[in-house]
Amino acid sequence: MKKEELIHLHLLLAQIKKYFEENGLDNGFTQYKELGISPFHIHRSKSDHKRAIFTLGNELASMIAKDEFSESYRTAERMKEFARRTA
Repeated sequence: MKKEELIHLHLLLAQIKKYFEENGLDNGFTQYKELGISPFHIHRSKSDHKRAIFTLGNELASMIAKDEFSESYRTAERMKEFARRTA
């Protein structure tokens, strides 16, 4: 993916995060916030945005996972692994 496409995906996930927060489904998003990157930080590297996407994707998928056997849980685990690899 090109950097511009990653930034666009990052923005879409950030909008989902905002929707969750506005509707009381906030889990704190601590791992994502610790990265200190938002979709508006266009000067940051492509790998920084990838890490943010995977970290935010992990936290979002974890919120909707019902149990460890659900697709959402497995998606969250894959996102966590991808985030670890990009670090």
